Amino acid sequence: MLPDIDTEQRVEFLVKTFYSRVLKDEVLAPFFKDIDFPSHFPRMIAFWSFILLDKEGYKGNVFDKHVGLNIHEAEFEHWIFHFTKTVNDFFE
Repeated sequence: MLPDIDTEQRVEFLVKTFYSRVLKDEVLAPFFKDIDFPSHFPRMIAFWSFILLDKEGYKGNVFDKHVGLNIHEAEFEHWIFHFTKTVNDFFE
């Protein structure tokens, strides 16, 4: 039986595993090639902990930060595919 995403450590695993897949994907990798992931991971983990665990601490506007990536519907659906697959591969 797979675990739930119920701790910040599991959120961190999800985020890092997901983005390792994104960076290997030929469609999505070019959009993220200039991101300093080691510096950005704490904010992403805080965001997903806020969303998934209702943990306080994340402040920011996600839309404004990502609008400049110029990702269209097809790429976003590809992103959703990888996110869903990562969740389903490791969590209930």
